[in-house]
Amino acid sequence: MADQAAPPPRQRKIIHVDMDAFYASVEQRDNPDLRGKPVAVGGSRERGVVAAASYEAREFGVRSAMPSVTAKRQCPDLIFVKPRLEVYKAVSQQIREIFAEHTPIIEPLSLDEAYLDVTENLQSIPLARDVALAIRAKIKEVTGLNASAGISYNKFLAKLASDHRKPNGQYVITPEMGPAFVETLPVGRFHGIGPATSAKMNALGLYTGLDMRNQSLEFMQANFGKAGSYYYWISRGVDNREVRTDRIRKSVGAENTFSTDLTDFDAMVLELKPLIDKVWRYCEGAGNRGRTVTLKVKFNDFEIITRSRSVPVAVSCHSDLERLLFSLLENEMPLARPVRLLGISLSSLQAEDGAEPQLDLPI
Repeated sequence: MADQAAPPPRQRKIIHVDMDAFYASVEQRDNPDLRGKPVAVGGSRERGVVAAASYEAREFGVRSAMPSVTAKRQCPDLIFVKPRLEVYKAVSQQIREIFAEHTPIIEPLSLDEAYLDVTENLQSIPLARDVALAIRAKIKEVTGLNASAGISYNKFLAKLASDHRKPNGQYVITPEMGPAFVETLPVGRFHGIGPATSAKMNALGLYTGLDMRNQSLEFMQANFGKAGSYYYWISRGVDNREVRTDRIRKSVGAENTFSTDLTDFDAMVLELKPLIDKVWRYCEGAGNRGRTVTLKVKFNDFEIITRSRSVPVAVSCHSDLERLLFSLLENEMPLARPVRLLGISLSSLQAEDGAEPQLDLPI
């Protein structure tokens, strides 16, 4: 973050493309009976969770990560559809191929969003807004789906801009607009500032970008550590991070909510095994290894606790990951209470050759 103050070599043109209600929109595309209706992708059972919600469902306050029972209560006509991850991945690949027609500098954030650096674009389109229009039109033509886009001179503002005209729109934040756009923004709307940090900022009298901008770098670092430097600069509309095609995840995880509470240790071990398999398959496919293993437990009263263990050398095989997690489960978890969810994660990821990845702050 130390180079945030230095001006970039030239003015970048960055687009953030974000598909609109991606999973739910794919389901509505493929099933005409769902069009125009409130749809939630996820499990409808008592302990299910909404993975994605159509815009019709969002009008009732249905959101991703919401318990299915809550979503159904808010929207009695809500239609639940089981996720089809392979279909979403195939559509995502079509979208990536469209991106690649315009630039090789693509940083995927998930199946449905990515940063693109179009400073030098393959079709020699002078204006980034026109590149975004062309990309969105091609996505609609090829997939039948709508995408929104934000265009700006850095990643932080491009992502903010993509939210500004959703759904099916785009917005440009120019260098002249950037600082003023940020100063009126509530701190809770800054990407990378979650509820806990937002509450801490409010307690310090920081409610808007302007409030942050009025603080010294020393104040921000003293109160927010390394992230304080990042907050200091983005409150000024400054973000010199490049769009990185080699972006490596910081962690990988998996979890499962059970239809019936678990109380037996052996049953929990059995439930952990497919989660461990899933995480290790990602590590094998990506060529990544991690040093910190975390176990997450949600009890039947909804209390959540986590336990972690870091090892000096990255976990090198499936059996080591399994052994560490079973040890956490056996030795460090107060399991005298019924458990409704188990989750695992592997973090401090690094490439298999031992080179530490360069990690972005969450945005």
